[in-house]
Amino acid sequence: MNLESANRDPDARCPCLSGFPFGECCGPVLDGTRPAPTAEALMRSRFTAFVVGDREHVLRSWHPRTRPTDLSLDEKMRWYRLDVESTRGGSPFDTDGEVTFTASYRVGSDKGTLHERSRFTRYRGEWVYVDGVIA
Repeated sequence: MNLESANRDPDARCPCLSGFPFGECCGPVLDGTRPAPTAEALMRSRFTAFVVGDREHVLRSWHPRTRPTDLSLDEKMRWYRLDVESTRGGSPFDTDGEVTFTASYRVGSDKGTLHERSRFTRYRGEWVYVDGVIA
């Protein structure tokens, strides 16, 4: 079983480490059957998309104004931990939000982290990623 199919098991723990099964957490957001209800939920689904290699979700959930025309995911990079540090706005009743997080990854035997403050907004009624500041 490859990494993508293992992490898409609806009964398995969601890769975003929310504590919920994939089928109740990021799965429905990735497959498009349920929009992310909050900016944090969208950020978690984007992390999960990097874990499972779902390039289409990463692009689809990016604001068209700031979305790159092409995106390649590094197949050697294995994302394995997400720590959400803070959120500001981004509730079901907000139009903008911000999520600060640290994501941990491995490339071979090397480990690293990405610390980012991401901005989100509603576009056509759904949360989308706008941009982020890497710290």
